[in-house]
Amino acid sequence: MWHGASLGVWLRLLASRPPLSWEHWLRILSVTALAPVNSLANLLESLVFERRIARTVLEHPPVFILGHWRSGTTLLHNLMALDPGLTFPNLYQVLAPRHFLLTEQWVTRLTGHMVPKTRPMDSMPAGWGLPQEDEAALMLMTLLSPYLMTVHPQDSSVYRGYFEPGGLPPEELQEWKEALLYFLKKLTLRANRPVVLKSPTHTRRIPLLLEMFPGARFVHVCREPYAVYSSTVHLRHTMAAVNGLGRASWDGLEADVLGGYMDCFERYQQDKHLIPAGRLCEVRFESLEADPLGEMRRVYAELGMEGWSQVEPRIEGQLPDLKAHRKNRHTLDPELMRRIYSAWRPAFERYGYPSQIGEGEGGSRSKE
Repeated sequence: MWHGASLGVWLRLLASRPPLSWEHWLRILSVTALAPVNSLANLLESLVFERRIARTVLEHPPVFILGHWRSGTTLLHNLMALDPGLTFPNLYQVLAPRHFLLTEQWVTRLTGHMVPKTRPMDSMPAGWGLPQEDEAALMLMTLLSPYLMTVHPQDSSVYRGYFEPGGLPPEELQEWKEALLYFLKKLTLRANRPVVLKSPTHTRRIPLLLEMFPGARFVHVCREPYAVYSSTVHLRHTMAAVNGLGRASWDGLEADVLGGYMDCFERYQQDKHLIPAGRLCEVRFESLEADPLGEMRRVYAELGMEGWSQVEPRIEGQLPDLKAHRKNRHTLDPELMRRIYSAWRPAFERYGYPSQIGEGEGGSRSKE
């Protein structure tokens, strides 16, 4: 992720004194070398496109996919991205948020062979042109993002406040809002269609998102909590390995994951009533995985979205690949299951998932 940072952002990040390690010397050196290049590309794009970006109007309210990490938001994002009537931020665009209009076409051609074919955390397809989280773009544009956790894994005070930007000081909130609007204008300039965005961080931002985009639609995904826990822990390890600058220590990770999930769950339950009728659809990952065509048909119907006749055959064409995908497996011991159930019991009960405690001495085997 940090290879997309400008020199100013990179220096600001280093000024926050993240832990550094010699084992990541090549990453640190390469980011430092690319930062001035990104700054120059940012300046050149601004000279070429700034007036066009400023004149761009967001005619179509975005669609936000909500849900805790590892709840199935990526699967839903990939399915919605098949709709030719929608657009979405791709991997290159979120890693080069200030210069992709200028550089995407030629850089992706030159470097496409270097991008892994699958994501490191779950073996889902990867590539420059595939959907990706807009939170990465906000991170590289402002540093006002919870994804600072990748370089400050042991100090949640650095990033905790960025889960809910509405509580930031006015100048930081304005910077965050301007960055999101700027990024969406650029996506709209590239393709004037509704933008479908997927960032689990947005789950705790419903009031702010409705303030900025009153006509926005939302899809929320939930999943069996034990699987979410196992996969989230794996994600945190993977993201630190891929994006970290220092040697990660995992003391307190269990408490952080348990607390973060409940913060996300409670905030969503508190705020979802703010979404006008017909603008929210709730999906269970297990149902989406078992019947992607039927669930997506329901999403389009409940949200009053057009274009189902165009997206339906595209989803049908993906069904063999979806069925062939194999998820990672994790085993939870019974004592950990008890701690998870105790901490997340309101979510188990709200979403109708059984505790499974006492169903076997070998623990639970969950899939990512």
